[in-house]
Formats: sequence, C-alpha cells, structure tokens
Amino acid sequence: MTGADFIIAINLSISGLLAVAFLAIGFLDGRRPAARWFALGFGLGVLNFLFEFLLPRAGGAFAVGLAAYASFLAALAAFDVGLARLYARKVPWRTLALLFVAGCLVRIGIEGLPRDLFARQLAYQFPYSAMQLVGVALVWRAPRRLFDNLLLAVLALSTLHYLAKPFMAAASGGVGASAGGYAGTFYAMVSQSSGTVLGLMVALLLFIVLVRDILETLATRSETDPLSGLLNRRGFEERRDHALRQRASSGLPVSLVLCDLDHFKAVNDTHGHAVGDRVIVAFATLLAERAAGHHAVGRVGGEEFAILLPGANLPAARLFAETLRSAFAATSIPGLRPDQHFTASFGVAEAGRGESGAELQARADAALYAAKRGGRDCVRSAEPTPVGGGGRAPGAVLRSF
Repeated sequence: MTGADFIIAINLSISGLLAVAFLAIGFLDGRRPAARWFALGFGLGVLNFLFEFLLPRAGGAFAVGLAAYASFLAALAAFDVGLARLYARKVPWRTLALLFVAGCLVRIGIEGLPRDLFARQLAYQFPYSAMQLVGVALVWRAPRRLFDNLLLAVLALSTLHYLAKPFMAAASGGVGASAGGYAGTFYAMVSQSSGTVLGLMVALLLFIVLVRDILETLATRSETDPLSGLLNRRGFEERRDHALRQRASSGLPVSLVLCDLDHFKAVNDTHGHAVGDRVIVAFATLLAERAAGHHAVGRVGGEEFAILLPGANLPAARLFAETLRSAFAATSIPGLRPDQHFTASFGVAEAGRGESGAELQARADAALYAAKRGGRDCVRSAEPTPVGGGGRAPGAVLRSF
C-alpha cells in the first residue's frame, strides 16, 4: 500500500464516521434537515474514496474514474444543499444540477488528454471549485457570527484549494503517467492530505454551528410559553433582572407593566377553555405587535402578562399601558360575536435606584390589584420610590392613570 493509498483509507474511515455522526444529529432532531444532507455528503465521500482506491487496481478504467469524479461532485452538491438548509436559504437546485452535469461532461471530455497537461488538470478541478463556490455564496448571503465567518473562510480556502491543485502538481513532480502511477506520486500525498485537513475543518465548524443552533433552540424553548409564544416567567424574570443591572450603569429609566385579563375564570366557565385560550392568544398577539424590539414581553401567570420597558419613565409607561388597554377592549376574538369584547387591567411601576426586580414587580403588582379593585379595565401606577431608597412595600401609594 502506497502512502497515498494509506491516506485514502484514512479519509474513507473519517468520512464514514462523520456521515454517521451527522446522520445521528439529523434523526435525533428532526428539525435539522441540514445534518442529514451533510451525512449524505460524507456518505458520497466514502464512495469517492472507494473508487479512488479501486482506480489503480482496475487499471485506470474510465468507468471507475468517472464514478469517483461524479461521487465527489455529488458530495459537494449535497453539502451545498445542507448549507442552504442550515442558513434558511433557497436551495439553488438548478445551479447545482447544471454544475453536476457540466462537471461530468468535462470529465468525459478530458479523458483523452495527457494527464500531465496543465489545461486538463485545471479543467478537472474547476467544477469542484465552482460547486464549492456555491456553498461560499450561500453562507456569504446569510446572517453570520464568529463560527459562521470561520466556516465561510474555510469554504473559500477550499474553493481556492481546488484551483491551486494544478500548480501544486507542477511544483511537486506531476500527477503520474497513469492512475496507478498517481498513487505513488508526492502530489497524491499532498493533495489527499490537504483535502483531509480542509474537510475536517469544515466538518468541525459545521458541528459547532449545528450544536450552537440546537442549544439556542433549547434555551429559547425553555424560556417560551407554548400557548402565547411569549416569554414564560423564567425567561421574563431573567430579562427583567438583566435590564435592571444595565440601568445601574446607564442611568436610563426602566418601567414595568403588569396586565391581567378581567373576569377570565368566567370566560372559561361560560365559553370553555378553547375560547379562553383564544383570548390569551389574542392578547399576547396585541402585546407582541405593540412592543418594540428592546422590550421584553412575557406571560407570567395563567392570565397575567408583563411588559418590561427599558428607556421608558413612568408617564411613558402609563401611556403605553393605556394604549394597550383601549386597543384590547376593541379587539374581536376569533370564533365569538364581533360585538363581544374583553378587557384587561394594568399596573405600572418605574424602577427606583437600587430596586431589585422582585421589588419592582411587587409594586407593579400592587398597582395592578388596585386597578382590579377600582373596577377593572383601567390603569393604575405606583408612586416612584424615594431617591436612594429601595422598592416600597406592596401597599405603596397608587395613582390612577
């Protein structure tokens, strides 16, 4: 076994293991079709290395050589589909099909040319480079962070690597006079080794990006209320406390609005829980539509909601709450009569200096209960905390809107 054969055997084993690993991710998380396409790509890579290993032993048979070429080109196309799925881009099926067919035709057309001809080597590698360039374009057009940029860089390097191979061949003594001679050349070892390193780098970065996205999805699901689509209590309180820590350094105001659907038990008792769920969804949709990007909106109880307003003082928060109140009172609920409406009560508080999230929420909660006692469908606000003091007790003085 030559050195090149040994490297091919290593590449075959690595590709097989990577195919299994990506396949496992794809089946364990059905929302990751990209992983299954990457598994297919590495599976086709196994075929390519098998054909490469058989080629010199088959006397350089054209059919084996074409199968090796086509399987690797198909592997690159599968990776491109996986990248499109990973970054939620449109799959360029037509471009991939044209490149695959054109590449195979090029491979057929150059078969009769001398193996050491530079133009033949360039034509051999160009479809690989073009197919890899599609992957570069897909990642380039997508929103990117650190590891996405690293992946983009490695894919770009791989694209150039294919175009550099004819120059590598010329510098290292040629590609050999035959398929059997190729396996014993220094170029074969360099080509296979550099391809292995780049392939492993791409695979590692794909794993990192996939695992990052999976962890972020899990974190989002753990902080999201499934019915309303808003933050749950845990997710909201984390953002509330983070905003208060930022307030300590920036000095900007932070206000909290608590909302509670009026007579919600009666809604469930009269109309059923399905209608009650629709009321919750309608109110949550209103909150999400009216909230700005830097606001945090959560469902913190059965029919209780909270909106954190960084940068808003008490008057601004009261105005925001009153806007929500009047908008919801005019909202029609799907499945009910157009003239049948529901209301909500609101409590508003602005964070005082040194006040904790729990203290702020207790004051807003007291204001909310005052709104309930005051007849519902209204806004009440808590008095500001004294300068330099913490939050007041839940029985703090309240003001109507």
